[in-house]
Amino acid sequence: MRNTFIDAVIARGGNDLMIVSGDAGLGVFDEFRREVPDSFLNLGVAEQNMASFAAGLALTGHKVYVYNIIPFLLYRCYEQVRNDICYQKLPVVMVGVGSGVTYAPAGMSHYAVEDLGLAATLPNLTVLSPCDAREAQTAADFTLTAPGPVYVRLAKRGERAIHGTPVPDILQPLVVSAPDAADCAILFHGSIADDVMDAGKLLKERGISARVISLPCLQPLQEDVLLDMLQGVRMVVTVEEHYAETGLGGSVARLAANRRPAWKLRERGIPNRFLHEIHDAGGMRRCFGLNAAALARDIEGWLNDGR
Repeated sequence: MRNTFIDAVIARGGNDLMIVSGDAGLGVFDEFRREVPDSFLNLGVAEQNMASFAAGLALTGHKVYVYNIIPFLLYRCYEQVRNDICYQKLPVVMVGVGSGVTYAPAGMSHYAVEDLGLAATLPNLTVLSPCDAREAQTAADFTLTAPGPVYVRLAKRGERAIHGTPVPDILQPLVVSAPDAADCAILFHGSIADDVMDAGKLLKERGISARVISLPCLQPLQEDVLLDMLQGVRMVVTVEEHYAETGLGGSVARLAANRRPAWKLRERGIPNRFLHEIHDAGGMRRCFGLNAAALARDIEGWLNDGR
């Protein structure tokens, strides 16, 4: 997914493309650096300067992509992203790698489980969290012509293909699995897709039909489109490798509070605390009940309790 996004940007970026790195992902850009060395800048471990420098490049007419591990892209230089990029509505694309617990077991310094909460405080910022290479491809196409700032959060491991055909619009919710009649809907974003899809298969084996919907665009959330997709279900479950309260779960909870739909909402994500557990990424999901077996078990239980 990461390489698909970067390759698409480089292939179509044009002469005004500038890529700024904060001493990260240098191997990803080796060929680009050799071919157009003046279009790549490694500004080192100086993240505040990186964000402000990118804003300056955008003001001079360049299409700027800033690449870094998410905590060093958004957390450490929040003030500069806020004042220099988002306030001025500059078309800077911030590409963050390592969404969720992708970097496990590196620990909290490298996890990105609160970035959506920070991004939600930044007006003018479009937030994309693609789940596979096809969504990443369409996300790249969108960013090349986006008139304002965009934050794209990517995992870095080989994600499973979820979509069988090209994704037409990255800003819209995307139905991945749509049975004629569904008992529940599962909403997700990002690299948790593989466990969500497997959970849907387990539920089907148990006689429970689930409408599975990817939301690659989390900000702004297309509320009316999403509500139409959720018609007829008894329960909606949000699943994410992020704090649910400040991620997709919180957004859908606000939507439900304001619009009062007929369905009940359950949220599943990373527990809202610092993570001291040491596992690989799969082990972290199992630890927090985000693996397919746990998701299927819990959703079945929630549906049975509501009957």
